[in-house]
Amino acid sequence: MATPCRSVEHVHSGISPLFSPAGGDLIRVGSTRRGFLQTGLKGLAGASLPSLLQSRALAAVEGSAKSPTSVILFWLSGGPSHIDMWDPKPDAPREIRGPFGSIPTKLPGVHVCEHLPLTAKLMDKLTLIRSVDCSASNHTPITMQACNPLARRTNDGKDGDGWPSMGAIAAKFRGANAPGMPGFVGLADSWVSDVWGAGAMGHAFEPANGKELAGRLKLSEGVTIDRLGDRRSLLGSLDGLKRRIENSEQIAATDEFTHQAYDVLLSGRAQKAFNLEEESATMRDFYGRDSIGEKALLARRLVEAGVTFTLVSGAWGYFDHHGDAVRWGGIEKGLKPLLPSVDRTLHAIVTDLESRGLLDSTLVLMMGEFGRGPVINKDAGRDHWPRVMSMVMAGGGLRHGQVIGSTDKGGYDIASRRVGPQDLAATVFRHLGIDPGSHWTDPQGRPRPIVVEGGKPIAELV
Repeated sequence: MATPCRSVEHVHSGISPLFSPAGGDLIRVGSTRRGFLQTGLKGLAGASLPSLLQSRALAAVEGSAKSPTSVILFWLSGGPSHIDMWDPKPDAPREIRGPFGSIPTKLPGVHVCEHLPLTAKLMDKLTLIRSVDCSASNHTPITMQACNPLARRTNDGKDGDGWPSMGAIAAKFRGANAPGMPGFVGLADSWVSDVWGAGAMGHAFEPANGKELAGRLKLSEGVTIDRLGDRRSLLGSLDGLKRRIENSEQIAATDEFTHQAYDVLLSGRAQKAFNLEEESATMRDFYGRDSIGEKALLARRLVEAGVTFTLVSGAWGYFDHHGDAVRWGGIEKGLKPLLPSVDRTLHAIVTDLESRGLLDSTLVLMMGEFGRGPVINKDAGRDHWPRVMSMVMAGGGLRHGQVIGSTDKGGYDIASRRVGPQDLAATVFRHLGIDPGSHWTDPQGRPRPIVVEGGKPIAELV
């Protein structure tokens, strides 16, 4: 497997004074009132949680967000085989069709891999896109998570050319659906390899690392709710002093968002979202107790709590099935054991969201960086194939129960209805209520479009 690409530095390394990973009390209210004045005001002004709330509010104004809409992107890291999953070729020679059979779905004439029976039963609620052009993509999350053919891995320290991911754009132009929640959360074990961030658009729109965030949403050791209440009273008594020090809109806004940060902590909204123990054993079994299943269940909880864009990756590179001699194995030994998990997870998230009335407002995507070679290699695997890939979509209030596009009889190339990454981006942004014609400004002051090269929402889905 290729060396993981470099990602932009994760922005959420700063911690609100209310949270401490090492159990330290960063506000130090137990010290003197003078000490608080010297250290506390600066700390509160630069606290990451109030800053996050402020960014979210600004994004909501800029994006004119209306009814809550969300996206869950399942990232099948490594490049899932289109032929062995969603675009089977049963009439092709053995070296192309592979070791798996195919089964019919709820849609007449549409077949999927025999190891995806739940997907087959759910097909009336899904859209298979079999003609995604991923020719700009490499072994990296950059291109397809940005859904931008101009965002590429370069290995020269300038990966992505500053272009942001779709999740980062959602964080900037839409913001979160509830106060105090991040607009963009990544649930991945390998952050550098599986999550693309905000590029040059700005650190405020980087994804929150779900694993780290869950740990930070705990009170520092020795801090009680009563003590927080006392601190809030102390902050209130300092309002006049702040106004004398800085009589500006900026400090007034900081006050507002600092108070919101207290409200978020005291209400427990974020802590509750990350607590899978609140789910029944039956529901946890329904999603599956493996990595992708547990993260999918957490993604649903984050949608309910107000996160706009959630990215889920089960493991780094686990769909990189070059052959039995490498870490993730070939098609039979490597991919086959994964398919039941993918099948169960897709069925669970779609079914669960629908039962909760959230499917129309939540767009579900499942894809990787590219497809895999049509011919089984000497190691019983398939190599990278960036000419075409398949992906799955569900929800979002779109028209499903269809297949869009096709490949030739060997799965080598797009035969009909090419769908570019930029078309996927336009479709996602339209769902989120973001104008696909919007621009962001890079550090050089240049306006950059959020959808490039004439991308349009996929007409068949509207």
